[in-house]
Amino acid sequence: MSEALGLLPRTLSILEQGLQEGLHLGAQVYVSLRGKPLADFAIGDSKPGLALTTADLTLWLSSGKPITAIAVAQQFEKGRLALDDTVARHIPEFAQKGKQAITVAHLLTHTGGFRTGDKVPEDLGWDETISRICETPLEPAWVPGEKAGYHISSSWFILGEIVRRLDGRPYGQYVREEIFEPLEMRDSWLGMPAEAYRHYAERIAPMFNTEKGDLKLIQFWSSEQGCTMARPGSNARGPIRELGRFYEGLLAIRDGETSILQPETARLFTSPQRVGKFDQTFRHNMDTGYGFILSPNRYGPDLVSYGYGQHASDETFGHSGSQSSSGFADPKDGLVVSWVCNGMPGERPHQKRARAINTAIYEDLNLA
Repeated sequence: MSEALGLLPRTLSILEQGLQEGLHLGAQVYVSLRGKPLADFAIGDSKPGLALTTADLTLWLSSGKPITAIAVAQQFEKGRLALDDTVARHIPEFAQKGKQAITVAHLLTHTGGFRTGDKVPEDLGWDETISRICETPLEPAWVPGEKAGYHISSSWFILGEIVRRLDGRPYGQYVREEIFEPLEMRDSWLGMPAEAYRHYAERIAPMFNTEKGDLKLIQFWSSEQGCTMARPGSNARGPIRELGRFYEGLLAIRDGETSILQPETARLFTSPQRVGKFDQTFRHNMDTGYGFILSPNRYGPDLVSYGYGQHASDETFGHSGSQSSSGFADPKDGLVVSWVCNGMPGERPHQKRARAINTAIYEDLNLA
């Protein structure tokens, strides 16, 4: 912590101000530059009276979505699927109610058009969830690939199911064995076994709704059921430094080092694939790779939700989690950032907080 105090003074001040204002109870932050860790610290509490540590398992929510993109990239690299494959080629029952033309690429770029599938209850089992999403109709007047609208969870379950059918292992097991373990993300999970849940016990940090000025525990997300279910769009968790390790791994792959993907595959998935489209969910233009949100600064860094601060380069790729977290890599400087706050204060306060944190990190490191 003392090292971070000197290295990231603006960043730490913003986080401490958030503690005082009741936006969050605690936060974890990890920053590295060209593969060298510069900061790995936690402030505040995991829950009232229990200090948050850097080893605690925090919930990444949508910041974990790119993990599923990389699982798909591995199938692509093995020749098991093509990005222009229809989803129905791998999941025949998906071709219901107008969805037969939706491709894998449409899922990865949020241009599929079945966002009503996001309303499936989050406590349903895997098979029932897949069945209900397959029964979801295409949105009226939506031509897949021509319109864009962020899918919170539905498309990510379908991507996970494609991986499961191609590989044969349960999706959470696949992610653990093929992504987390090779990248030495030893305490990261996307649906952990029940024995792991009991092993971690107090190290599983809950998430709170702080929108009304008090702490309201979101019970399901840190319960045994919530932690052991695999939900590809929202349920990855671990110490936030391990999300940073994920992005360090991607930068290393892009630079030609051997790892979980070939360099050209990593560059393909993290480079612009959907450009200049108005997003019907976020209500502004935003660009994506395959499963990654790209720097939105050319559309206005203070206007677009879930960006990476005022100073992120156009090459920056990553993803953020609803009102809580962010993970990204900026290849221009070799910068990796991952952080999570355990309070969800509402969209406006969070967007202000997120922009301030990400901007301050660049300024603290003289990268502005």
